[in-house]
Amino acid sequence: MNNKIVVAITGASGAIYAQLLIEKLLTLQHQWQELSVVMSKNAKDIWQTELGNTDYTKYPVRFFDKYDFSAPFASGSARYNTMIVAPCSMGTLGRIAGGISDDLVTRAADVVLKERRKLILMVRDTPYNLIHIKNMEALTLAGAIICPATPSFYNKPTTIEAVAMTVVDRVLDLAGLDINTFRWGNAE
Repeated sequence: MNNKIVVAITGASGAIYAQLLIEKLLTLQHQWQELSVVMSKNAKDIWQTELGNTDYTKYPVRFFDKYDFSAPFASGSARYNTMIVAPCSMGTLGRIAGGISDDLVTRAADVVLKERRKLILMVRDTPYNLIHIKNMEALTLAGAIICPATPSFYNKPTTIEAVAMTVVDRVLDLAGLDINTFRWGNAE
């Protein structure tokens, strides 16, 4: 098992997505070798505002400071094969699209792209302006996967967590992890 995953949490609204993503990844420990998290100060503030806690400090994962360029995933030689930015602010998306590696999040994304590995950006901002769309186009052409935080309702979710989980499960599918989730056309 060589699955090494980095989760980046930016300051866009949608801390629930990051929370559910990390919690679900922890239930899938048999599918990854390393799980690292980098979180901006804005992301911590948004988490506390939206979720009313600092539970991100309690997860048994490797946390890295936003400016810690000695983190293993700041280099392609560490062979992290998946990066998920959840939620991904449009500012972060723009810096990644422009090749501006001014912090650990953008540097790691740059590394994942140059190594032709999987970069999944869960954009949360809406509506999109033309700059956002062009940045998403540039990243798609570079090999990234843009996965807007747009929930589905096929499974008739009844809680906010269940609604958000439809997006998280989609991201985990895109990451190539084997998960138990609602599948269209399957009787459940």
